[in-house]
Amino acid sequence: MKLSIRALALTTLFALPAFAAENPMVGGAPMFATKNIVENAVNSADHTTLVAAVQAAGLVETLQSAGPFTVFAPVNDAFAALPAGTVETLLKPENKAMLTKILTAHVVAGTLSGEEIMRRAKASADGFYHMQTVSGDALSAQVKGKNLYLIDESGNASKVTIADVNQSNGVIHVVNAVLLPR
Repeated sequence: MKLSIRALALTTLFALPAFAAENPMVGGAPMFATKNIVENAVNSADHTTLVAAVQAAGLVETLQSAGPFTVFAPVNDAFAALPAGTVETLLKPENKAMLTKILTAHVVAGTLSGEEIMRRAKASADGFYHMQTVSGDALSAQVKGKNLYLIDESGNASKVTIADVNQSNGVIHVVNAVLLPR
């Protein structure tokens, strides 16, 4: 049986979105676009430190809300790369305000895909897409080759290692370094 070009085009058109919408595995766990940011993050073996920090900062309810949010989620190794004792100090109740500021410096209001961030960075006069985080701090995105990097206010860079992990209340981009506000 021969398929007409139109039938083939329609079959292809309707088959692509289902494939494109499939989320990647993160930290050995499937990420589900029907679950919120917290529901997915708790299943990632690569984000146990981030989840503990979100809980200690009291941000669970916020990140379970409707959002939408774009979250740049540091992996455990990113937290481990901080100076010795930093994470333990930040997790103490008396440092909750500082921890909250650091975590919300990884969150931007709205849903920004990796492709959109890259497009905006490439289109800008200075080669950066400038964003304001939920904490009120500046965050800039830059494209180097085929990679997307985020630069915090201190000039520290973090590479997006997994982009576009869609959530019911936004999107997560996995990053390899902790971004620090000034």
